[in-house]
Amino acid sequence: MSNVPDNAPQHCPGTQSEDAGKASACAGCPNQNICASGAASEPDPAIELIKNRLSNVKYKILVLSGKGGVGKSTVTSLLGHGLAARDPDINVGILDADICGPSQPRVLGVRGEQVHYSGSGWSPVYVKDNLSLMSIGFLLGSPDDAVIWRGPKKNGMIKQFLSEVDWGDLDYLLIDTPPGTSDEHLSAVQYLSAAKLTGAVVVTTPQEVALLDVRKELQFCEKLGVKVLGVVENMSLFICPNCHSRSEIFPATTGGAQQMCAEMGVRLLGSMPLDPLLARCCDSGRDYLAQLPDSLAGKALHDIVNKIVTSCESESS
Repeated sequence: MSNVPDNAPQHCPGTQSEDAGKASACAGCPNQNICASGAASEPDPAIELIKNRLSNVKYKILVLSGKGGVGKSTVTSLLGHGLAARDPDINVGILDADICGPSQPRVLGVRGEQVHYSGSGWSPVYVKDNLSLMSIGFLLGSPDDAVIWRGPKKNGMIKQFLSEVDWGDLDYLLIDTPPGTSDEHLSAVQYLSAAKLTGAVVVTTPQEVALLDVRKELQFCEKLGVKVLGVVENMSLFICPNCHSRSEIFPATTGGAQQMCAEMGVRLLGSMPLDPLLARCCDSGRDYLAQLPDSLAGKALHDIVNKIVTSCESESS
């Protein structure tokens, strides 16, 4: 894949092309002289910096979804809690890479906390002894402040997070990304290219309008060489807490995630039901798995966590 500068024109040939800085599309581009000189084709020095910074992180996992509103941030927080609770000796970090919509501070109950910068870098905020979080939400004056940034500035923030946060020794780093297949995702994959990215967990809901975009996310992973650890189907059905009847709030008219995974040759990690109590826990920053360990969603999540751990350990063996 050609390395295209953030502020490049629409038909940029890419910095690796022989036509870099020479094609007609390059006329007027602020990067034209740099590309023509060949300097832009050199590897980004941040890649090696990030490799060194994350050398003490065993498994690095992107949490992706092509569709917004499928509960990707909720699933990320649940995975973080699930991994941390599985073994108190396991250290887990969550990087909130959703620059414009940072929800992890609220979901994890650490809204209003502040990060500190020292000679070793930014110190993440600790949710519990073995679960830490870094988010731009900690750097805003108010939770209601809008982050109105173009791609290059968002990419620069992700680069800073990956290269300057002092995580210490981590077993798992979960990177919560925004929906789509654009700047933030390309930057994360590019910057982690030398740091041995373990793979991606992709989140969807059962209805076709979500699956349509999630298929694109899976193609994104295939084209960029990102291993898909599996797919989590969130909000698969609703179980009434009173009468215990089951309802499909989001009908799987085309077979849901199971059919999509079969067609695209990826693993279905599991399906999680829609639980109003989970939404309340997220709003109040409480640990759903600790409060309702025997819930259907909690049991499904534990099974998903076990599958992710097995897949990661088999990759490193």
